[in-house]
Amino acid sequence: MTLRNVSEPSDSGPPGDRRAWLVWLPPTLLSLVVTLTGIGHAQLWRDELATWSAATRPIRDLVRLAGTIDAATGPYYLFMHGWTALFGTSPTALRLPSALAMAAAAGLTARLGERLGTARAGLLAGLLFAVLPGTSRYGQEARPYALATLLAVFATLLLVGALRRSTWRRWAGYAIIATALGLTHLIAVTLLVAHGLVVLLAAWRGPTATGIAEPAHPDGPGTVGGGVGRGRPGTGDQRAHRGLLWWWLAAMLPVVLLVTPLVLVARGQRSRQLNWVHLAHLADLAGLPGGVAQSRVVGGLLVGLAALGAGRLGRRALLPGVAVLLPALLLFAAGTRVPLWVNRYLVFTVPFACLLAGAALAAVRLVPAVAVVTLAGLLGLPDQAALRRTHEWPRTAPVDYAGVARVIAEHEQPGDVIVYSPRQSWLFLDLGMAYHLGSHRPRDVLLVRDQRQRADFWASECDRPAECLAGVQRVWLVVSGRHTDPLAAVPGAKGAALRDSFTVHAVWPRPGLTTTLLTRR
Repeated sequence: MTLRNVSEPSDSGPPGDRRAWLVWLPPTLLSLVVTLTGIGHAQLWRDELATWSAATRPIRDLVRLAGTIDAATGPYYLFMHGWTALFGTSPTALRLPSALAMAAAAGLTARLGERLGTARAGLLAGLLFAVLPGTSRYGQEARPYALATLLAVFATLLLVGALRRSTWRRWAGYAIIATALGLTHLIAVTLLVAHGLVVLLAAWRGPTATGIAEPAHPDGPGTVGGGVGRGRPGTGDQRAHRGLLWWWLAAMLPVVLLVTPLVLVARGQRSRQLNWVHLAHLADLAGLPGGVAQSRVVGGLLVGLAALGAGRLGRRALLPGVAVLLPALLLFAAGTRVPLWVNRYLVFTVPFACLLAGAALAAVRLVPAVAVVTLAGLLGLPDQAALRRTHEWPRTAPVDYAGVARVIAEHEQPGDVIVYSPRQSWLFLDLGMAYHLGSHRPRDVLLVRDQRQRADFWASECDRPAECLAGVQRVWLVVSGRHTDPLAAVPGAKGAALRDSFTVHAVWPRPGLTTTLLTRR
């Protein structure tokens, strides 16, 4: 089976090309199979517990939450609110939108690779994207990164079509998807800056200067490249080129109008939202490929292939190249001043690195090229297996919420209560127990105002714990970390009240947590 070189299948190619599906369907199916394999094995980690907590609140409470914290993720929570109402809140149900998004992103990556180079380059780019451990990691997480990745590729594909042949429908479609991208993931707005740079060059020198409108001509089996457009554009062409910039600016109008208020609200929440993030350093850039690929060796292979592909594509490397580099550089520059640098925030750039890598792989015959993709998949197998055990990082430090819940469920007696330490923690100990135990969990004896009442992810506890514990005979104490003396690990008045009135009856250590049954002295 041979894949022919094509440049503009939807614009100039024959309609309904019977072989078009050979480019996008294999990566889509492969990504779907890989991401669905073991999708429910790893228990929800802390960020996914936040998604569950937010998505299961009434819309009015969800809006109130966005006014307090995590406004940047509010649109995703709203989407998940509707999703969970239809499909439930099991780990598989919560993660399924991400798996579907990554599968669609793989197919669109292949399609975009076909548009910018050849069918073979697109196919290999999509297949490579499908086997990356990072594709599985974020395709199996109930967070917005997979959806942002899909929208990033989709918006770029629509931009290519609009630059090739501008119509108001094409630019309107681009505007809609670009706005959705910004609402889904604020950091992904940096991709639109990269788009703007390409549009500016296209308006100045014509789309041919960007490699987008340049017809691809095969110069060998499976090669990526093409003839360079020759001749100076006429006056009419120049006017049309200038019009591209105005079309793009018009498309950015809904992005600015809808995303800017979200940015302003999120900016005011940064001190709470990102208080765990440190300022960026040069070493962080070196760790980016391994971080987004979820494997150092696979990330290194991807960078090497992308560099080779950029050289082979020539001017056609401009769009995928700036789509990779500019968001990373902009986030890094901002991260040196404000704590913003987190590897996973740049997952949406990975398909564009795969496009460059696909161009390099397309320089050889299909069988050895597929062998390289297979090698990338094999090198990532240890990380693929690890991420299906736990989503925590490092993966050697899992947090076993489900194990603690099983212990409590097996030994609980009527009248038991539960206490958490620490309460104001990103581990979300109480949300973990609420998810796994539901309404059957012991009474939260120190609770004064829960998360919904506070429009927050954290609850409030009574300031006189000794009084709140009066009359209680048995307390389940859930503490983060492993402790031989759990009572000593509880600070402040809460710890003093527990130590004064209770003694340790039994201790169950679990990965990342310690469960203790206390009985009154």
